[in-house]
Amino acid sequence: MTLAPLTRPARLRQGARVAVVAPGGPVPGERLEAGVDILRGWGLDPVVGRHVLDVHRDFGYLAGADEGRARDLEETWCDPSVDAVVCARGGYGVQRIVDLLDWAAMRAAGPKVFVGYSDITALHEAFAVRLGLATLHGPMAATVSFLKDARTQDSLRATLFEPESVMTLGLETAGVLVPGRARGVTLGGCVSLLAAGLGTPDARPGARGELLLIEDIGEEAYRLDRILTQLSRSGWLDGVAGVALGSWEDCGPYEEVRTLLYDRLGPLGVPVVEELGFGHCATALTMPLGVPAVLDTDTRALTLDVPALR
Repeated sequence: MTLAPLTRPARLRQGARVAVVAPGGPVPGERLEAGVDILRGWGLDPVVGRHVLDVHRDFGYLAGADEGRARDLEETWCDPSVDAVVCARGGYGVQRIVDLLDWAAMRAAGPKVFVGYSDITALHEAFAVRLGLATLHGPMAATVSFLKDARTQDSLRATLFEPESVMTLGLETAGVLVPGRARGVTLGGCVSLLAAGLGTPDARPGARGELLLIEDIGEEAYRLDRILTQLSRSGWLDGVAGVALGSWEDCGPYEEVRTLLYDRLGPLGVPVVEELGFGHCATALTMPLGVPAVLDTDTRALTLDVPALR
C-alpha cells in the first residue's frame, strides 16, 4: 500500500519557542550553547530540556537515564507554548525511549515541527506511524555541521521560515547511480536504524511506491551489505519508487561503498541518485519526510510537490 502524505506542521515565525532535547547520546555543553545561540540569532526563543546535559551513570553513551530523556521529549512536545522540537544530537539510545513516551498525549498536543537525523530516525518513523506527522531530517543544534557550515544553517532556516523557497533539494555533487524519474512520498533516514526497526511497533510494512532517502555513518561495506540485504529479504524494499542517497561518512572508500550500493539497489530497477547532500556530511541539507516529491536523475534533485511546512 502506498503511503499517504503525512500532516505537515506550521512554519515558524519570529519569536517561536523551540525546545532542544537529547533523546540519544550525551551532548557537549559548549556545542549546545553555540547551537542555542544560532537559534536565538534567527529570532527564535530556544529552551533546553532539563536532562539534555545528563550522562547515564553506567552507560556513558547515553544522555542520562531513559526516563529523563523520554520526559524531556514528551513534556516539551506537550507544552502548548512550544512550536518546534529540535534534537541536540543523535547517538545511540533513541530506540530505548520510544515505548516510554505517552503517544496519546503527544497526539493530542497536535502537529509541531520536529528536527533531527542519525539515530533520530527511530523517532521519525514513530512520529509517522503513531502521529501521522511529517518531520524534518535535518541538522541538530549541537552538531558540527550545524555549527560550522553556513549552507547547512541556511537550508534549515529557510525550511523553518520560508519553506516554499527550498522546493528543489540537492547539492551540485549529486550524481546518478541508476537513471530515471519517480514520484512518491519521502521516507527514510539512517539506513541501519530502518533495519533495526523491523519487527517493532513503529515499523512500516515497507517502502512500496515511495521515495526512500537513506544515509549512514561508520558502517563498513560488509555491514551496509548486511543492512540492505536484510531490508531486501524482508520485503521492505519491494516496490519502492526511487532511492536518494546521502552521505556515507566513515564507511570506507566511497568507490567501494558506491559499488556495494549499486549491487544491492540496482536490481530494484528504480531511479537512484547518489550524494544528494544530506546526513552526516559537512554540508547537510534539510530533507522533509512524509511529503510528496519527484526524484529526477536528469536534474539530479528531489523536487517537493508542496512546501515542507504549511
